[in-house]
Amino acid sequence: MRPASLVAIVVSAACLGGVLALGVSSGAGWLDEETRTVVLAPGADTAPAAMDTVAVAPVARAAFDPARIYASRVAGVVTIYSFFGASTSPGAREAQGSGFVVSRDGVILTNAHVVTDAGESSSTESAPDAAREVYVEFHDGDRVPAKVVGYDLFDDVGVIRIGSEHPLAPVPLGDSSKVVVGQPVAAIGTPFGNEGSLTVGVVSATRSIDSLTSRYDVVDAIQTDAPITHGNSGGPLFDGHGRVIGINAQIRSGQGQSGFEGVGFAIPINAAKRSMAQLLAGGRVAYAYLGVTTEDLTPSIAKKLGYAVERGALVDSVQAGTAAAHAGLRAGTRDVRLNGETVRAGGDVIVSVDGRRVRSSGDLIRIVSGRLVPGQRARVVVVRGNGRRAVNLRLEERPR
Repeated sequence: MRPASLVAIVVSAACLGGVLALGVSSGAGWLDEETRTVVLAPGADTAPAAMDTVAVAPVARAAFDPARIYASRVAGVVTIYSFFGASTSPGAREAQGSGFVVSRDGVILTNAHVVTDAGESSSTESAPDAAREVYVEFHDGDRVPAKVVGYDLFDDVGVIRIGSEHPLAPVPLGDSSKVVVGQPVAAIGTPFGNEGSLTVGVVSATRSIDSLTSRYDVVDAIQTDAPITHGNSGGPLFDGHGRVIGINAQIRSGQGQSGFEGVGFAIPINAAKRSMAQLLAGGRVAYAYLGVTTEDLTPSIAKKLGYAVERGALVDSVQAGTAAAHAGLRAGTRDVRLNGETVRAGGDVIVSVDGRRVRSSGDLIRIVSGRLVPGQRARVVVVRGNGRRAVNLRLEERPR
């Protein structure tokens, strides 16, 4: 369990306000008639070792050239104006954010909360309203109408499209899986209406964060100290090569404060690519779902609670009626205070899914939500006591 937060999540552009968040990984699925459970011998090797990712060497800070990045990319960065109601109406609500062109046929990436009212209230149960009118303004001051293609509330990604009214300069997309802590980055956007603003910094970390627009976590969010604030949301975070590695989405401030205090977050571009592909293909995004909430099992927790494995996703709860419930996965039964934290003890430990090793809650989300799809069969291996059990099940779609 996570301790009470001492900071407030503040949206860095169009919308203000908090959201409910589970704060632990979720995934899901339904059992089918072929579901079966296999008891494995203790210590059985059930998943290959995690594959190493070879990172592309980031640009050294001494060679980092923000002026070059700005000059070559600012034409592809836009300001987005969203109207919730007719723009000619005196009572029309207006929001402003940023975005960036990604294709010659007018596709623009931004945040879902820039083109919808998602995240404005404390509830994530009702469907958000999309903006009735959307306009895109380029660096040269020209403004054109845009259409909302769709949005992904889980990862806070929005896709809009414009016609051929203005010459386009798409920006290249990078690979957020190759992000390295300490590498220099540059953000371009429209903070507080100041179009075409450049800020620079470094990647501070990659971590799971609460989503502004759903109850699920965003994994591998890019934390940066490059100043971003209201109006930057939806804009690009560039690496030293001028490739987009994230969509600027949130700032984190001290409780009761609203200014930038050195902690900003961007949605990883790899997640945005997945969302964009599905939105362009069918107008909606579907994630696989397992039906559990989990927390990280660490060596010290494992030792004190007597688990036979040191790493994995410790099951806190199992949602009734899901594949995890029908397959008999066990949730935690009691809260235990260990090392200053509250841990939900007694549950199963998920150690692999579909042949991929699970060493944390983040791994579970990456595999279930990022690699698998609703309707797909998956083999889930859990540690219970001194033994292991393998369960074959069919994943379903993640509920809103």
